[in-house]
Amino acid sequence: MSTSPADLVLEVNNIEVVYNKVVQALRGLSLAVPRGEIVALLGSNGAGKSTTLKAISNLLPLEDGLLASGSIRFQGQDTARLAPQQLVRHGVSHVMEGRHVFEDLTVEENLVASTYALTGRANAGKPDFDLVYEYFPRLHERRTGLAGYLSGGEQQMLAIGRALIAQPTLMLLDEPSLGISPKLTEDIFTIIARINAERGTSMLLVEQNATVALAVAHRGYIMEGGKIVIDGPAERLASDADVREFYLGMGGGGEAKSFKHLKHYKRRKRWLS
Repeated sequence: MSTSPADLVLEVNNIEVVYNKVVQALRGLSLAVPRGEIVALLGSNGAGKSTTLKAISNLLPLEDGLLASGSIRFQGQDTARLAPQQLVRHGVSHVMEGRHVFEDLTVEENLVASTYALTGRANAGKPDFDLVYEYFPRLHERRTGLAGYLSGGEQQMLAIGRALIAQPTLMLLDEPSLGISPKLTEDIFTIIARINAERGTSMLLVEQNATVALAVAHRGYIMEGGKIVIDGPAERLASDADVREFYLGMGGGGEAKSFKHLKHYKRRKRWLS
């Protein structure tokens, strides 16, 4: 990547992550997020995508994980000594997999709870609930209802809305389409693209649905076995024959492909050589 360090909001440099002091989850992983761009992080289940996001937001210790080597820099600052809540106040919002919301609070109370991220933050603006409701009109309609009664898609909207309240410079999105209907997935990714375009929010997007992720991303990385195996502009990845077959699920004739023929799969992945 030719982008200068000054233009990078996030730099992940050759990191290794170990769980329970013995299980190596990430192996020399490096990636970067240019300022104002959406970067997709793709790969099969177990590749290490969620672990990468947890390493960036310093959540690994909560799961007996350790950043064993390498470095992570946010806006040029090493994040090793920053607690997760400090990172949020510095401008990193992590929308975790599984739509983490306070189910016993109303929609609006969930948004109010997120304003803690602005406490003591230099140059923080006032919490903008109207902005969240503009992007997610459904939340405005249900603002006095309990979050636990929202649909899965609406809870995902609320999780993203809570992140927006924190006025992030960088948003980490972990599987926003998980368990959501195709129509709501389309709606949510349209809004993700709008937030990026209208507010300049940088995003690192982990997503199982590679097709929809590459449609909104500027560039992408593909993981396998805890390391990056290919990267490049999203348009090029989306048109790459191997990526289309094994990550977008389409063979040369348009038929869906599977991973059952593992030896054939490994043979076709030229970038692993």
